[in-house]
Amino acid sequence: MSKYYMGIDQGTTGTTVLILNEEWECLSRGYKEHTQYYPQPGWVEHDPLEIWDRILDAVDMAVKETEINMDDVACMGLDNQGETVVLWDNVTGIPVYNAIVWQDRRTARNADAIAKKHGDMIREKTGLIVDAYFSATKIKWIIENVDGVKEKIERNRINAGTLDTWMIWKLTHGRVFVTDQSTASRTMLFNIHTGDWDDEILEALDIPRSILPQIKDSSEVYGTTDPLDFFGARTPISGSVVDQQAALFGQACFEPGTVKTTYGTGCFMLMNTGDKPVYSPNGLLTTVGWGIDKGQTTFALDGGIYIAGAAVQWLRDKLKIIESAGETEEIAKSVPDTGGVFFVPAFSGLAAPHWDQYARGTIVGITGGTTKEQIVRATLESMAYQVKDNLDVMTGDSGIPIEVMRVDGGAAVNDFLMQFQADILGIPVDVPVITETTALGAAYLAAYGIGEFKSLDDIKGKWKLKKRYEPKMDEETRTKLLRQWHKAVERAKDWEED
Repeated sequence: MSKYYMGIDQGTTGTTVLILNEEWECLSRGYKEHTQYYPQPGWVEHDPLEIWDRILDAVDMAVKETEINMDDVACMGLDNQGETVVLWDNVTGIPVYNAIVWQDRRTARNADAIAKKHGDMIREKTGLIVDAYFSATKIKWIIENVDGVKEKIERNRINAGTLDTWMIWKLTHGRVFVTDQSTASRTMLFNIHTGDWDDEILEALDIPRSILPQIKDSSEVYGTTDPLDFFGARTPISGSVVDQQAALFGQACFEPGTVKTTYGTGCFMLMNTGDKPVYSPNGLLTTVGWGIDKGQTTFALDGGIYIAGAAVQWLRDKLKIIESAGETEEIAKSVPDTGGVFFVPAFSGLAAPHWDQYARGTIVGITGGTTKEQIVRATLESMAYQVKDNLDVMTGDSGIPIEVMRVDGGAAVNDFLMQFQADILGIPVDVPVITETTALGAAYLAAYGIGEFKSLDDIKGKWKLKKRYEPKMDEETRTKLLRQWHKAVERAKDWEED
């Protein structure tokens, strides 16, 4: 009897579900968007109950596209948004507040205060720079600002978790309350040296350990789905990992020095650094890649860009100068250049390597002759420039030369962007056959967790190249463009008043 594998990618704007066959070909895909809430400037929220419904819708969509039923799925793996956090009543299952999304900046001032007092200690233990980006300050905000939460904590009624924890809890009808090492490493509460929550940080932030989930490997059987909640099936949940690390795994970046970049709502570059954490003096994050085989940890360097695809969505939904992301490729190709326009999409501040919480979006170089086509092109180019900034720091801080970049995510199908990316990096860019590598990586981890793969080499053989983009730009042009880009970035920095 044939076996099938499911990967669920719970992303910032929607949930993608892939069903893969024994040859690891994609049989079907389900996708459902969920609502973005912006209750105040700089605040970003999701409704966790809506996300749960959309997960079920996306699973249903993917299964209905095939001839199989849910009982034919051997296992499922999940990946999640990372730092986005939800607190819920563990008796009723009702969230006490909306999920606070990784992009949310409401705790920026609080993060500044924590950094002054505990920044060095937190950096050493977690590998992270203290920032509102991570889960810890969001958990603290909900505890301190939502009525009744402190009292419920005293009665052991509160669970706090990233969205992997929420999904697994819901899938198992509240029986399993876990996270994995990679997602835990995005909370700013996890000690990457001990592999556990850190009591000193918890005490400094006044977050009780009792509300946090148990930490597991990224690949093991956590439990099975509850038939009442999940289409009548008892499917093993055997892989869970944060989204960017899922993509690193899905791209088979198993050797130290291998790199992938994922283009999604944000844009994230990760380099496998092997079994030891590498610290970056220039603003990259030290993070857990994954934990497999009973706590054997692989580490990564992480260069995160907050706004990539979200800038294209902004062109579509707010400026209304495009109708779909798909048309940006032809629009960008319709003009020879941006006419000197540079767009720094710092809607939520700048992440690596700048770490400026108070930067804001900036379009510079506009003249009376600037067209919407040039603004669209500048939007795509902004992604490539930000990736280049991170790659330069990653090469310098790791001491490992990067000879090729594997790419994935929605924008990896954009021919203009991929060519410009190769041009501005000066190295080849490789696009795989399956670009949904986050869901694929989650499915690989799940299959590994039930013993379908005996080694990582078995997975490496499944990776297939679709197209390689070779750089065509001369060094002089590249240098000039990057110089102008960096001038634009400086204009965007430190904009919001303290």
